[in-house]
Amino acid sequence: MGAGAPVTAAACVLTADGAYAARLARAGESWFPERWTLDGPEPYAVPLPGNQPEEPGTEVQPLADGRVLIHRLVARRHAFALLYPTGPGTGEVPLGAVECPEPGTRLTLLPPAPGGARAYALAVGPRSSVVWLVAGGAFGPERLAELPGRCTGGVWLDPAGRMLALDRELAGRTKTVVVDLERGEASPLLQITEGSDDRLLLADPDSGLLLISSDAPSPGRARLGWGVLGSTLPVRFPESLRLPDCAVTPFAVQPGQVLTPEHCAVALRLDGAFGTWVGTWRPAERRVAHLPAPVGWLAGAGLWTPEGVLRLPYATRETPCGLADLTGPREMDTEPPGEGGELMAAAAVSDPVAARPVPLQQAPLGRCVTK
Repeated sequence: MGAGAPVTAAACVLTADGAYAARLARAGESWFPERWTLDGPEPYAVPLPGNQPEEPGTEVQPLADGRVLIHRLVARRHAFALLYPTGPGTGEVPLGAVECPEPGTRLTLLPPAPGGARAYALAVGPRSSVVWLVAGGAFGPERLAELPGRCTGGVWLDPAGRMLALDRELAGRTKTVVVDLERGEASPLLQITEGSDDRLLLADPDSGLLLISSDAPSPGRARLGWGVLGSTLPVRFPESLRLPDCAVTPFAVQPGQVLTPEHCAVALRLDGAFGTWVGTWRPAERRVAHLPAPVGWLAGAGLWTPEGVLRLPYATRETPCGLADLTGPREMDTEPPGEGGELMAAAAVSDPVAARPVPLQQAPLGRCVTK
């Protein structure tokens, strides 16, 4: 392996503000947690090995105070602990465990919450799904809400980390619901047509921009679209996001674009026959800009700064902890909403509301009308 070759690693997870990251790193045949500090002059990594190597499927997630949450499966019990460096060693604070007695139940960590003081997990069983608070509570893991159906995803809709969107499969269809974690209640968020499968992929609380996957425009074939939470504007499925023979996965939205969702930059992971690279796109633009990914990119990880810089973590033999800053085109050709071959889903909402995360049952994603 050459000096610039990528290093084998599991997925990299960043805090919502991008100050820290965590991943499982590999030394020979052994896996160990590693914390990255990204908000200083130079990124640097701190290894957090335990008394024995970790299993390859072990999950890690950084918190805002620099500690790393670790999720281990131990004899059918999901054990959680906080790791932190202690000079040459690693300190560990056990947080308790969650038992999933029903066969077939799978428990995974949800994406990092805004603020970074708490962490959540989703247990998905054959008939229902449970949201757990696993770090940041007073008395160990806390059961917050149970929903009928099988849930996936996990998108935060507000800066306080109270409103969590989940994609729920129920009665053969997938629709997005939102869970109020303080009340433990769920309500509908996204339904473009009654018979479509609709998923929420990303959301930006500042602008209200939503990135959506739905087969409403082409039954049986999912397409990427965008909408605005709390707006009466229609949901759009632009042709520019249809890339032949290429899987397109949004992974980051530029924050800070208050009241201008159409100008938010969106980062896309593009997977095709020639490998994996990066795309950038804005709702107002006609096309996707293609950018080379840095060698060793921990694919799918990254975040935008409010100033429009895309930061991508990478690891190679030469640079085991790196952060590449990419700046794509600021603005490209734009088109008026509804033109340029776009498909639109009409809004169905009783009363116009301002762009805000609640009341979510008023989100304007109701019926689909194609033009």
